[in-house]
Amino acid sequence: MPLSRSLARFNKHVTNRVMGPLAGWAPGFAIVQHVGRKTGRDYETPVNVFHHGDMFVFALTYGGGSWVENVLAAGGCSIRTQGHTVQLTEPARYVDPARKDVPAPVRWILGILDVDEFLSLRVVP
Repeated sequence: MPLSRSLARFNKHVTNRVMGPLAGWAPGFAIVQHVGRKTGRDYETPVNVFHHGDMFVFALTYGGGSWVENVLAAGGCSIRTQGHTVQLTEPARYVDPARKDVPAPVRWILGILDVDEFLSLRVVP
């Protein structure tokens, strides 16, 4: 079950403004760069991200919001993480109650929050 929309709005207007400048550098965070499927406008969304083999995995703590739909429609996106820009492709949205693609401490926290929906993307070689 995703977190509430009111918490998402709070994070969009408060937390993201604080984390935005740090998300492209801090471990476990990234800025998803995507294009609006309706507006054609460029967007940047700070998110938590987990590197898993040749994939990056995003826990969809708020469910499949606009940025997720934009990435799925475009067939990929780029992210800025730890000071590097990485091109990603082949988005796949999936449910995993075992949360196997994220580190153990995160698995525990997501279990408490009842988050089991994820988006994975493959690194463009």
